[in-house]
This record gives sequence, C-alpha cells and structure tokens, in this order.
Amino acid sequence: MNTKTRTAGTLRMGISSFLERNRHALLLLYFLIYLPWFSWLEKTVTTHFHVIHVALDDLIPFCEYFIVPYLLWFGYVAWGIAYFYRKERGEYFRLCAMLFTGMTVFLLISTFYPNGHYLRPATFERSNLFVQLVQWLYETDTSTNLFPSIHVYNSLAVNIAVWHCDSFRGGELKKRAVRYGSAALAFSIVLATMFLKQHSVFDVVTGIVMAVFLYTIVYDGKVLYSNSDLLGAAPGSGEAQDSQSKAAEGISTAFGDVSLPEGYNFLLYFDGEKVRIL
Repeated sequence: MNTKTRTAGTLRMGISSFLERNRHALLLLYFLIYLPWFSWLEKTVTTHFHVIHVALDDLIPFCEYFIVPYLLWFGYVAWGIAYFYRKERGEYFRLCAMLFTGMTVFLLISTFYPNGHYLRPATFERSNLFVQLVQWLYETDTSTNLFPSIHVYNSLAVNIAVWHCDSFRGGELKKRAVRYGSAALAFSIVLATMFLKQHSVFDVVTGIVMAVFLYTIVYDGKVLYSNSDLLGAAPGSGEAQDSQSKAAEGISTAFGDVSLPEGYNFLLYFDGEKVRIL
C-alpha cells in the first residue's frame, strides 16, 4: 500500500470518526431551511400585510438603550446551543426541539398571514451611539414578520434550558449567577423588543404563550400518550386493567419514577439519547 493510499484511508477514517462524534450537530442544518425562508419573507412582505397594533403599544416610550440586550440576543442563543451541545446533550436536544418548532411556527404564520407594524419613530430626539445602532437596525431589519416574536420566544427557550439543566442547579454562587443572569438577560430582551419599537405587545404575548405551550410538550412530558385501544386492548379488559395498574404503580425512567395520568397506559419520552416507549 503506497503512502498516498494510506493517507487517503486515514483521512476517510478521520472524517468518519468526526462525523460520528458530532452527528448530533446535523440538527443545526435546520438553519439552512430557516434562513433562506426568513430572507424570502423579508424581501416579499413589504407593503401588503396585516397591521399589528394594540393600545398598550402607544403607552410604551422609545428607549434606545435597550439596543444592548436586543443585540446580545444573538450571542445568547448561540451560546445556549453551543454550551448544551458540548456539556448537556439531552438539554441540547430539548432546546433544539423547542427552538426549531417555534421558529417553524413563526415562518408558517408569516407566510400565510403576512404582518407588520408602524410603531417605529420617524425621528429621534437624541443623537448618540445607541441611537445610531438603532438606526442601523432599522435599516437592516424590516418592520414585518413580527409574531410570535422570535426574539422573545428564543430567549425564553434558552432560559428554560438553563434553569432545567442539572449543571446549573444548586446553591453555589456560580450556578445561581448563571441562572439569574440568564433570566435577567432574557427579561431585558423581552422588554427591548417593545422599547425599541421592534415589536408590538401582541407579538410579545404570543411569543410567551407559544413558549409556555411548547414547554409543556418538550419538558413536562404530559403529551404523546396513547390509550388502550391503540395497544389493541379493549377498555375494561384484563390487559387494559394490567396496563392501568402498572401506570398507577409508576414506571422507572432516566428521570426517576413516573406515574401516568389516569386513563393512559404507556409513556413516550425522550431520555437524552433516544425516544423510548414504556
């Protein structure tokens, strides 16, 4: 075997090994769908759209200083994905599931219900670095495709992952600093969307509602059950009663013993590596 053949073989083995170790990163290929789709919406939804506005929008003043947490959002979400990918693979999967589901819902809404607002100020009372950053933001980001607010939704998703992560639980100062720092940043980002006139209160509320709803699916494990007829056992039969007895006793999972809700007899859950049925 010549040197060139050995080198090619080693290279193939190295690439194969790298892909095997990092196969979970393939989830991030979702951005190859999201970014072109969002870019297309930004270019096509420009004039004919449903105007988003509620009375509370008019009571919130413009404040350019909120540009700081607004721009920190990009690093915050990127940090969340990168950290959990490297340190907490189960949380990484849950975070991606929550992020990508919500982002897809947003794309579908924006596609079939084009929307926008007229909340941005026409002039600025002050001239400073923060105002200049806001002006740059207005020039690069349209005031369309607004709800549910992805800035709000993704911030809440990352913060939920932080608080749910075992690595950040406990009373140690560093862990508490990460948890409360994450919560403070997420809260400031939510406020920033309104004080910068990037979003209506309606966008913020719908973003929060979607985050709460998807949290119950991704984290609470209270959905995706099946009743006895899906298992081929008629209600009231001995097989169905045995299943219900097991549910009442509890099922051991990676997250501890789980008792199923009354009327359900098996659990579909994600243990961080695989989807399992018990």
